Amino acid sequence: MSVSLGIPTIRGEDDGQGEQGAPRPLAPRRASRKIMVGSVPVGGDAPVSVQSMTTTLTADVNSTLQQIAELTASGCQIVRVAVPSQDDADALPAIARKSPIPVIADIHFQPKYVFAAIDAGCAAVRVNPGNIKRFDDKVGEIARAAGDAGVPIRIGVNAGSLDKRLLEKYGKATPEALVESALWECSLFEEHGFRDIKISVKHNDPVVMIEAYRRLAAACDYPLHLGVTEAGPAFQGTIKSAVAFGALLAEGIGDTIRVSLSAPPVEEVKVGTAILESLGLRQRGLEIVSCPSCGRAQVDVYTLAEEVTAGLKDFPVPLRVAVMGCVVNGPGEAREADLGVASGNGKGQIFVKGEVVKTVPESQIVETLIEEAVRIAEEMGIEIGEDGSVSGPGADVIVT
Repeated sequence: MSVSLGIPTIRGEDDGQGEQGAPRPLAPRRASRKIMVGSVPVGGDAPVSVQSMTTTLTADVNSTLQQIAELTASGCQIVRVAVPSQDDADALPAIARKSPIPVIADIHFQPKYVFAAIDAGCAAVRVNPGNIKRFDDKVGEIARAAGDAGVPIRIGVNAGSLDKRLLEKYGKATPEALVESALWECSLFEEHGFRDIKISVKHNDPVVMIEAYRRLAAACDYPLHLGVTEAGPAFQGTIKSAVAFGALLAEGIGDTIRVSLSAPPVEEVKVGTAILESLGLRQRGLEIVSCPSCGRAQVDVYTLAEEVTAGLKDFPVPLRVAVMGCVVNGPGEAREADLGVASGNGKGQIFVKGEVVKTVPESQIVETLIEEAVRIAEEMGIEIGEDGSVSGPGADVIVT
């Protein structure tokens, strides 16, 4: 039996799906040059990558590496660490050497830490032109050091730390001001033959941020790092980031993303990954489709969906699972999923690949769905160990 990889398996001719059921992007990717952040390509034809930033004191090497390990396990591909002090700079060699994913050093105020990060073996360096003292007269030295070491530089312009000259010119952090700041600093590096650059122009207002990136995308071919800065607590920040990233990525703009939340960094990675999956820019993992609040429901859909989600948590096979609670949309949605249940009147019809395979009492729905999910994995040639590990000839479909 053929099993789809987390997307509907019954489709019409005009369903918007590409070859082998992969969702087509909403727009072609913007043409940009490709750079390498350690082992991760950014820009060009590379997939959009997900980043986050540690919240530990960088000088605390063990705590920082532990958090990087947690981020890596959640799907983070690039991690940034703050370097505000000499103690932090001194910790960079050990962190860069032991981190399982590329490390970017985040530098503000002191250009000397840029050189320390390059010497430490960091995969890239982020500089904020608006608040690095005497930055402009250090560009030549930084360009030579970064070029010799093969270390790319991210020019990260933020609304909250915009160069005073541009604030005076524009009155506030407008899209035009953000873009002018970024392109000005790029031109300084270009004068020294250095173009291994990616750019961000972040703002806390998604509307301003979107306009800034659109202008920047039209003005250069550097890869772009998307971000809504100071986006807020988890709920608000998720909404802002999803709106802004969705608008830009749907237009083909954006090569790497960081969701900024006032929340543990692992949550940033989860949100960023979900945004990419929702836009078809990353293969979906496990996806639960369930009913909203509705008076037609004949079962406690809230509880049932939560129990199914918990029961399949960390399930390594990409599947779309429908948990439906009424006769209006339930059977149709369940048929369209890889695995589903249409519930009502104290029982549930279990669907696999559009076919009803059994009807079970409501109390057995969750365990039956889990059993069927494991069986689907086995038919795909995937063996799931008790610890969640996967093996077998079909394991190459697993999202990593």
